Amino acid sequence: MKTTRFFLRNGLIAFFCAMTLTASAERVCRNINRDWTFRFSHQVDKNSGVKVQLPHTWNAQDALSGKQDYKRGIGNYTKSFVAPDEWKGRRLFVRFEGANSVATVFLNGKWVGEHRGGYSAFVFELTNGIKWGTHNELLVRVNNAEDLSVMPLVGDFNFYGGIYRDVELIATDEACISPMYYGSPGVFLTTETVSERQARISLRTILSNRLDDVRDAVLKWRVTANGSEVTAGEKNITLQARAEEQSEKSVFTIDRPRLWDGRRDPFLYDVDVSLWIDGREVDCVRQPLGIRTCSIDAEKGFFLNGRHLSLQGVCRHQERAQIANALRPQHHEEDVDIMLEMGVNAVRLAHYQQADYMYDLTDRHGILAWAEIPFVGPGGYADKGFVDSEAFRENGRQQLLELICQLHNHPSIFCWGLFNELKEAGDNPVEYIRELNELAHRADPSRPTTSASNQGGDINYITDLIAWNRYDGWYGASPRSLATWLDKTHAARPDLRIGISEYGAGASVLHQQDSLRQPAASGWWHPENWQTYYHMENWKIIHSRPYVWGSFVWNMFDFGAAHRTEGDRPGINDKGLVTHDRATRKDAFYFYKANWNPAPMLHIAGKRASERLRPETEVMVFSNAEKVELFVNGQSAGVQRPDDYRTCRFAVKLRSGSNRIEARAVAGKQRLEDHALWMLYDK
Repeated sequence: MKTTRFFLRNGLIAFFCAMTLTASAERVCRNINRDWTFRFSHQVDKNSGVKVQLPHTWNAQDALSGKQDYKRGIGNYTKSFVAPDEWKGRRLFVRFEGANSVATVFLNGKWVGEHRGGYSAFVFELTNGIKWGTHNELLVRVNNAEDLSVMPLVGDFNFYGGIYRDVELIATDEACISPMYYGSPGVFLTTETVSERQARISLRTILSNRLDDVRDAVLKWRVTANGSEVTAGEKNITLQARAEEQSEKSVFTIDRPRLWDGRRDPFLYDVDVSLWIDGREVDCVRQPLGIRTCSIDAEKGFFLNGRHLSLQGVCRHQERAQIANALRPQHHEEDVDIMLEMGVNAVRLAHYQQADYMYDLTDRHGILAWAEIPFVGPGGYADKGFVDSEAFRENGRQQLLELICQLHNHPSIFCWGLFNELKEAGDNPVEYIRELNELAHRADPSRPTTSASNQGGDINYITDLIAWNRYDGWYGASPRSLATWLDKTHAARPDLRIGISEYGAGASVLHQQDSLRQPAASGWWHPENWQTYYHMENWKIIHSRPYVWGSFVWNMFDFGAAHRTEGDRPGINDKGLVTHDRATRKDAFYFYKANWNPAPMLHIAGKRASERLRPETEVMVFSNAEKVELFVNGQSAGVQRPDDYRTCRFAVKLRSGSNRIEARAVAGKQRLEDHALWMLYDK
């Protein structure tokens, strides 16, 4: 048995499982991103829509132009499609990977269902309302207006409206592996025990059956590595009549397992799970399997497969310049490539469930991932993050189960995040967080829970791990206050597993100064060299404290936040190490690259500060080479060995007018060079 996946240029994606010399039913997944019509509500002419291709958001222009009143309301998407005659007698589902934030679906004018939550996938069955062999019309009304019953209520990011991820039709047999169990693949793989000799894997399968009678059936599984069979097995089951949801558990072992070992060896098995009735294969699903163990010690930090690992982490929002959150695969790939260039081995995918493909990429590249629900507090703003209503509570439970069920099989995910920057005031969320924590453990006992806090109190002692959002040296204070706070907190609670979920400072590549002065965080002047200094000092503090189980730079990329009025333009949070359009890496990026990525590199900091007023100045160079030599106007300014944080500092004197600064190094047989042109102006 094997599972095959085809990617065709016309947007068709098909999956099927087949046994040699055995007839089989085909599960077909057909992408329907093309040729939708979009219009806003309350327009007189219902035919006034425009053609759009998914993914799509209606806020790519207004929200990213700094307008705080960007459009938040209802957008209508319609799609005409034909359900082929050969699918008649089968079941048909539609799967939305994401629509923000409340989506109501109609088929041929009739209501199908509603999904509340903008970041997780959802599935509706269309079978009963389909007209086979002719045209059908889907209408999806998407609403991103404020709603006190849907997470998130507030956030330091834009709530882009639209169907901004993929949509597909899924055709299955009458009996199938359910695509409707919280939008999951219906197959759950969990490593129960693992040693060098053997791994024991539990397999849970959710089945759905519309047949009117009880059937004897067989569940089969086959594990492959690089196309070669590793193990296989089967289990006889009784398929219940008209059972919308039937759970079956099996166990199998893998001898001498090859581990998923992060960046060092992100090895994945493929597991094909198939359902057979009367000797005929009726459905098949393929899922990845990464065998690994993770543990976190309150004193020694993070361990992957028993080996200590310093988590070199960043945070990432799913959005970018020009297109907002309607990302294509190549955009996720570019983001991951930039992370890998810097040496990232961990990512906090904040503050919500991100695209399925992003987790595929973290699996494939060995990047450990923190996945979380959008339970977001007000941070520095006046709104509420928690409303103690049953509707809101139920929505949070739903989104947590969707997150865990949809992403369960990704080995890169090492924890589930439950909240970000909530306050113990007014409607106090503590009791509800305890409820979510228990729910997460029931849904997935194999992973710890965590949270991102920005204050003291009982809220910090609920989840298995705790991390704090700290901005020492940006929002007042100095970077050294982080060291004082960490040591004090660890001494007071040595049993607490402490992480840093966010730390960062704003920077515009347009704002340059040739001396170091701390700016006002809320002001229009965000010089790049202060961000560089901030990250250098903060990373030194974090890296020298092994009890910090992980840290995550806020943020890998600049991102849209329409309410912000600061930096070089409104509507942007500029704490990224890379600009919003991914075109420019800031100097702090190269500091981390020198420290995190062993590939030979050399970078002169402050190159963009080309206009100088002080003849005596310092040239700072980041490099992981053994030695660096600096030249000023062709004359050597000395040779230095980079310090423990891959930094050289040369004191030089500039001449009036133009100055050429060159840094050179040798790493093995590779020659490294970088240069800057600085203009010294007479006062």
